[in-house]
Amino acid sequence: MKKERQALIASIISENKVSTQEELLGLLVAMGINATQATVSRDIKDMGIVKRSDSLGGYKYVLPEQSAETNRGKYMAILTGSVLYTDIAMNTVVIKCSVGTAQAACAAIDSLELENIAGTLAGDDTIFMLAYTEEAAREVKKKIDDILGE
Repeated sequence: MKKERQALIASIISENKVSTQEELLGLLVAMGINATQATVSRDIKDMGIVKRSDSLGGYKYVLPEQSAETNRGKYMAILTGSVLYTDIAMNTVVIKCSVGTAQAACAAIDSLELENIAGTLAGDDTIFMLAYTEEAAREVKKKIDDILGE
């Protein structure tokens, strides 16, 4: 649960301007994650998250800067820890994830920069990847399954 929560925190901070622990906790709770302010505080410390000034003179949480290779490793850990199974519906790859992890897993998938994908869409526990053709969808599903070791 801690890894999933921290993956969500990383995703939330990357995609939103979050200035306080209370805001972060509220977003986690809205995603169905039961956590306390103390837990969020520990996660922030463990993850090395810091506050930086933004362009409007306020402050926001940011993840520590890391190399692309380190980020890729973390993305793959999120992906392999989140995905339950993959499927195909015509030219759409459907990826079922643990509850609350689809957006983080989708960011990991997007980082792969797979060919023949028109776009991705993530909900709470499902990702849709729209491929240009049914054949492309089969190829992308196979690549993701290979990454997952299936």
